Amino acid sequence: MRTLFFICVLFLFGCGDPATKDQPVLTPEEVSLGFFKAIYVERDVEKAKQFVNEPLKEVLSHYYIASAVQRNMLSLSMTNVEMEIDDIDIDFFRKFTKDVLVVIKMKGLKAGQPWIDDRTIRLHKIGNKWIIVEIMPEKRKVNG
Repeated sequence: MRTLFFICVLFLFGCGDPATKDQPVLTPEEVSLGFFKAIYVERDVEKAKQFVNEPLKEVLSHYYIASAVQRNMLSLSMTNVEMEIDDIDIDFFRKFTKDVLVVIKMKGLKAGQPWIDDRTIRLHKIGNKWIIVEIMPEKRKVNG
């Protein structure tokens, strides 16, 4: 009986899409930080595209370089940026949530002066993958 149970468990956990086995499933926080890190730290627009949907990929392609994305898409040109998750509206178990807002808090230099600001993005869960679908309009200036 135990052998049969063990074999069933093996088949249960062994099944799945082989294409997704090698790719880790990223949380909304990891996707958000990955996007902003690609734009502000690594300055790699191509890397940032993996975190967004097709319409945002087109916009990123249009701006082409990270400084243009910062200036025109995010309305925040900064250097020496450190970032963290400031807020996320998601239920504790994350089972039924398909849409979340994530607020990223960024600290760095803006025009050579210390600056603190945040940006809010919307993510949708498509299958088991979180993807950025919207960069929310800026509500206020933070700096502090």
